[in-house]
Amino acid sequence: MKLSQSLVIIGVVAIATGALLLGAYSAASAPLPEGFPPPSPEGEIEIKYYPEYRAATVQTPGALDSAPSRGFSPLFRHISRNDISMTAPVETRYPVATLEGSMAPEGAATVSFLYRSLEVVPQEVAQDIQIEDIPPMMVVSLGTRGRYDLESYRSSIEQLQTWLLEHPDYTVVGPPRRFFYDGPFLPDALKRSDVQIPVQR
Repeated sequence: MKLSQSLVIIGVVAIATGALLLGAYSAASAPLPEGFPPPSPEGEIEIKYYPEYRAATVQTPGALDSAPSRGFSPLFRHISRNDISMTAPVETRYPVATLEGSMAPEGAATVSFLYRSLEVVPQEVAQDIQIEDIPPMMVVSLGTRGRYDLESYRSSIEQLQTWLLEHPDYTVVGPPRRFFYDGPFLPDALKRSDVQIPVQR
């Protein structure tokens, strides 16, 4: 086979692979709840404002690294039984201790599926699911791309803590959280998330 033919084949394969990855990336992204801002750009810290929203929440005590995956199944059953559409992001709220220098591998985290609007009312709610209306909030947010693990969360919290030290006019008013925007079948390199700390001025 001639070199030129090989290069053409390699180019076609590369384009097809890119298209498949882009398709997987797009397919993994469900719509945001009404009024939500888009994900923060990778590596960028910004102040963001969120409207009131409704969420189905499950408690996930134990290993913080696996809290999002352990919370996913009961929440998915909840929206399936109630014929509620999936949205992104999935929210995990972490213990306040993770802001205070304690990154113990275990703790009490909560995982939430967010409803598309405040008008969504489930007809059937299992005992382990709590329906919450979360009030409007302001957060400082760091956009990330990559693995959804505790190490990347830890690194992001450290960056946000440094930013807060440089901006003392902002005060922490709530537990940190992470918004996971993409599904488990997307390659790690493409997965987007925001690590956020609620603040007020």
